[in-house]
Amino acid sequence: MIGKYRGNRQAISALVRETEVHRDLYVDQELFELEMEHLFANTWIYVGHDSQVPKAGDYYATTIGAQPVIMVRDGKGQVRVFYNRCPHKGTRLTGDSCGNTGQFFRCPYHAWTFRLDGSLASIPLKAEYNAARFASSHGAQGLTPIGHVYNYRGFVFAKMSDAGPVFEAFFGEALSSIDNMVDRSPEGRLEVAGGVLRYMHDCNWKILVENQTDACHPMIVHQSSAGIAADAWKAPPPGAKKPMAVEIYAPFVSSYEFFQGMGLRVWDNGHGHTGVSHSIHSHYSAVPGYFDQMKAAYGDERAKAILGENRHNTIYFPNLMMKGPIQLLRLFKPLSANRTLVESWTFRLVGAPDLLLERTVMYNRLVNAPTSVVGHDDLEVYERAQNGLLADGNEWVNLQRLYEPGEADGHTLVTGGTSESQMRNQFRAWKKFMTLSL
Repeated sequence: MIGKYRGNRQAISALVRETEVHRDLYVDQELFELEMEHLFANTWIYVGHDSQVPKAGDYYATTIGAQPVIMVRDGKGQVRVFYNRCPHKGTRLTGDSCGNTGQFFRCPYHAWTFRLDGSLASIPLKAEYNAARFASSHGAQGLTPIGHVYNYRGFVFAKMSDAGPVFEAFFGEALSSIDNMVDRSPEGRLEVAGGVLRYMHDCNWKILVENQTDACHPMIVHQSSAGIAADAWKAPPPGAKKPMAVEIYAPFVSSYEFFQGMGLRVWDNGHGHTGVSHSIHSHYSAVPGYFDQMKAAYGDERAKAILGENRHNTIYFPNLMMKGPIQLLRLFKPLSANRTLVESWTFRLVGAPDLLLERTVMYNRLVNAPTSVVGHDDLEVYERAQNGLLADGNEWVNLQRLYEPGEADGHTLVTGGTSESQMRNQFRAWKKFMTLSL
C-alpha cells in the first residue's frame, strides 16, 4: 500500500504551520516510522552517561529511535557506540541492558567474537571460509559503529546519519544547561546514581516533550495531588520544619503569574528551557556545608552564579529533558505512534553532600515513578489527548499562545513562561530534520 508521506517532502512540511500542527504527527504510524528513519537519524540523540561504563568492558545497551545500540568503554578508556547486531546472522550481542563483557563481545548464536573496539577477534572454523572473499565481506569488518559520537562532559550523544549539523552547531548555547548541572559538583563531575525509573505511556512521544515546557497545566492538572499536599501545609504544627516532600510538591500548583514570570528561553534546532528568572526549584532548603564546598572550588562569585541558576526543564530536541537544579534527566523513548517508554535518571554531584542525592531521588520517586500521584495526573491527560486526537471534525492542534511574528528567525528568544513558543520551536525543528534527508 502506498502511504501518504513516504518520499513526500511537501506533504510532511504541510503538517507544521506557524501556530498549529496536524494531528497526524501524533497518530499516524507511517509518520512515526519516518521519524525513526529520518528525524532520529539526523539529530544528536542522548545515549547514556559515561559513568555507566566506568571500567574497560562495561557496556550499556539501549536504543536510538528504533535502532538497538551498545555503549561500551574500550581497553584504552574510550567510550564507543555500536549497533547491537552481530555481522554474521544479525543476532543482538547482549540480552541484559548493562554489565561487563570482559575483553570481548561474544555472540550467543555462533560465537563470533569481537574486541572492545568493535574489530573481529575470531570466528569458529575460520579455515572453512575463503580467506580472500571473507576479508572483503561486511562480516570481516566487525561491529558497525554509529557514525558520529560525542562525549560532552560525561553525556554521550550519537548521530546515525551524515546529514545534519555537527554536535556544537546542533546544540549551541543550549549546552549551558549541561554545564550548569555538572558545575554544581564541587569536583565538576556527575555520576549516575539512585537507579532508573521506567514508566510506560500510551501516547505519542511528542505529547510528553511538549508538556515539559507547558507552564499552564500544573496548577490545573496537579491540583488534586500537589494541591492537597500544599493545602495540608498551610497550617503546620508550631515549630515544624517543612518536609522535603512538601517542598517538592507545593510549587507545582503555583499561580499563572508565577509561571509567566519564570520566563522561557528558546534556542535554534528545537532546544529551550523554562525557568529563566526562577523556577519550582528556587526555594528548596539549603543543604548544610554545600555552599562552602562550592565556594572553595569556584570562588564566592562563581559559586553564587552557578547555584543562582534555577532552570526548570531544558529540552534537548528531540527527546531529552534535563533538570539541572535537581540533577535529573528524562528520556522519552518512542515505541510506536501511540506508545512511549519514559526513563527517569538521577545523578550524584561528586564531592557534594549526600542530602542532595537524597532530594534528587525523592523528587524522582514522588514525581516521575509509576507510583507517583503527580505522574498519574499527567498520564491521564496525555492518554485523553492521544485518544481525543482520533476524533473527527478538527484535525489541527493549536499552539498559538503568546505567538510573536518573527520568532522563527533562528535567534535566541526570551519570553514569558506561559508562552507556547518552545512547542512551536520543536515543531519547526521536527519539520527541518524530518525533511533534511528526503
